[in-house]
Order: sequence, then C-alpha cells, then structure tokens
Amino acid sequence: MISLQDFIDTGALLTGHFRLSSSLHSDRYLQCARLLMWPPRAENAGQSLAERLVEFAPAVVVSPAMGGVLIGHETARALRVPFLFAERQDGAFALRRGFHLEAGQPVAIVEDVFTTGKSTNEVLDLCAAAGSRVVAAGSIVDRGMPAGALPVPARSVLSLFLPAWPESECPLCRAGAPLDSPGSRHPR
Repeated sequence: MISLQDFIDTGALLTGHFRLSSSLHSDRYLQCARLLMWPPRAENAGQSLAERLVEFAPAVVVSPAMGGVLIGHETARALRVPFLFAERQDGAFALRRGFHLEAGQPVAIVEDVFTTGKSTNEVLDLCAAAGSRVVAAGSIVDRGMPAGALPVPARSVLSLFLPAWPESECPLCRAGAPLDSPGSRHPR
C-alpha cells in the first residue's frame, strides 16, 4: 500500500509555491514521477489502484499523458487489460499512435493525482466521443477533488487534503513567493 511516507521517502512531496495543472496554486506539489521511478513502488501503486477498480470490470485503462502514463500502465497490468494513453494535440486530448476504443467498451480512466478532475473529465469526454463507456476513474492520490467533479465513481489509493487556491486568492502570491510550474500543462 502506498502511503504519505512513500512520497516523503522518494522526494515526491515538494513544498514551495506551485501552479498546479488545474491552474490553482498550492504550497505542496505531488511529483508522482519521483514515486513511480522506483519499479516496486510503481507496481505496488498500480496493484493497489487495480484492487479499487476491479469491481467496475474495465476492459481497458486510458490515462492522460504525461502524469497518468506510468500509473495507468501499472494499473492495467494488474487488471490484465490493455492500456492506452491520450496526448494533447492542438490543445485537446486525442488518441494517437494507432490507439482506438471499441463502441460500448468499459473504460477506467487512471490519473496520478485528482485535484479538480479537469484532465480526467477531458479524457472521459474523449472516450465517450469514441463510443466507449467510462465505468470509473482512479488515481494514486485525491488531493481534495470536489464531490461530484466526475460523473463516474472515483477511487484513490490515498486521500490527502492539500490546500489549493485560485491565483487571485493565493497567500503565497500576496507574499511575493517565487512560483514554480512543475506539471506538464504549464511547463517552466
């Protein structure tokens, strides 16, 4: 089971002033790539998430690139189903590389971190447009996603409330703290 201590031990829990992929600001950032760079931890996280998603019987796992790729693959491996990832193309998620979904195919969307559900909903819309049926979504960490943010059941291995603020309400901005954007949506 993945715990907060795993994030601390691998240097995956960062402190500072961060712009999250959701555009919210926070004093904590979960750099899941630092956790998942260790294959045994990645396997453990994928197995733990698969245990939470198996009841929904997905036939395929789809993840948004970049953050969801490693955990999506490990979760699909544990579920013994194929894994696809969506990439941004002209600002929107698309299935490329010959990936496709079948009509009616039950899909689980897997992310590294849930914050607002924005990326997950974008991938959900992509899957629905392809005719598949999204049955659930999962993440390693739910950092306080609002209730009802996703139209499907959501499961996470770990729930951590890590405060996040709109830029206009960010106490770190008001204090003049330097801003870092370590995620893939707002590269440095």
